Amino acid sequence: MTIRAEAIRAAAISEAPVHRRLLQSARGGRILSAIMLRVFTISTPHGHGVLTTTGRKSGRQRRNYVRAIRRHDKVYVVMLRPPALAIERPLAVSSWVWNIRGNPNIHLRLRRRTFAGVAREISDPTELRQAREAICETVHLVDYGECRLHLRGRPSRAKIKDLHGYWFDTGIPLVIELAE
Repeated sequence: MTIRAEAIRAAAISEAPVHRRLLQSARGGRILSAIMLRVFTISTPHGHGVLTTTGRKSGRQRRNYVRAIRRHDKVYVVMLRPPALAIERPLAVSSWVWNIRGNPNIHLRLRRRTFAGVAREISDPTELRQAREAICETVHLVDYGECRLHLRGRPSRAKIKDLHGYWFDTGIPLVIELAE
């Protein structure tokens, strides 16, 4: 197993006890994402969006609800790995990331507007620092409810930042460059 996979597995093992049962598995994450997608189809809350990719095999449009932090003409998102999945398969990749790898042209709904853009995984250390700051340091009101869904106990700003840090460290960070 690679060093990255071991680091993801170790982070997930330490994080798993504080996660709620619904979101410990990939299935639970898909259920929550489907619910959130239906709730926020018209307008998304600050810090979130609806990402539309093109299926790499089917060519059909696929939508996913994602945490999306906008900084000027860039939007940062992270593919999440629930603890149970990260322990079992630490390098697992969601289908929407495979779709982006196959066709990086996407649409992203933020609030009540839809933007075209090009998505890519982040590998540059400077850009990773910028993405980490955007994802982990930004806390919106809706994040308190999100934290309550994911973690046991009362949500706090510090707990939310730690949760977002876990997501960033164990997930796949991406940037979407919005078209004019």
